[in-house]
Amino acid sequence: MIVSLFDQFASPTLLAIPLVILALLLPWDLFPAPSSQWQGNRLVALLSWLFKTLAQQIVLPANVKGHKWALMLLSLLILLITLNMMGTLPYTFTPTTQLSVSLGLAFPLWLATVIIGMRLYPLRSIAHLVPESTPAPLIPALIIIETISLLVRPLALGVRLAANLTAGHMILQMIASTTLGLLCSISPAGLLGAVILYLLVCLELMVAAIQAYVFVLLLSLYLQENV
Repeated sequence: MIVSLFDQFASPTLLAIPLVILALLLPWDLFPAPSSQWQGNRLVALLSWLFKTLAQQIVLPANVKGHKWALMLLSLLILLITLNMMGTLPYTFTPTTQLSVSLGLAFPLWLATVIIGMRLYPLRSIAHLVPESTPAPLIPALIIIETISLLVRPLALGVRLAANLTAGHMILQMIASTTLGLLCSISPAGLLGAVILYLLVCLELMVAAIQAYVFVLLLSLYLQENV
């Protein structure tokens, strides 16, 4: 029986309960809770330094009013990095390869930035639809184009995250299947395939972290335009 490559991205269920909910909640249990003592251990200190550095990088494009979003954006970044990297392990499931999850994260956050901009600076938010020094005959066409560009942003956020992870996992599965067949046939090319597979896994781990950072960084840029 021929199994489709896309079957690995189907949401698994147990007793008719989708396991994607468990996959979304499990990563939070992997991080140690902050200690109430004056002096914590090295792991907590390292994580605190890492989270502080990431928070500074995330809110760097935004002004002071956007810094209140730092905690939420940092939490989202850590969650996405953990989910993406855990998905590269055997017998695991990557929730962010599902458009329902990636779009479910992208659309509400994008909509929140738009609503904040319309509430705080309505004239400036509308002025973004018409670039400066635009000829009068081109204004209606540019308004339509900029509106479509604005509405496509959450779709681009979610699809970019899911598509990059899906493509990486498919390549890993095809290379792993070919390498396993070569090794079973005692072919010298199997060793070369194993090396290539190892390098691709390292590359996929970097892609998983980079895609999570790009997702949050674009949200920070959208926030900058509206605060």
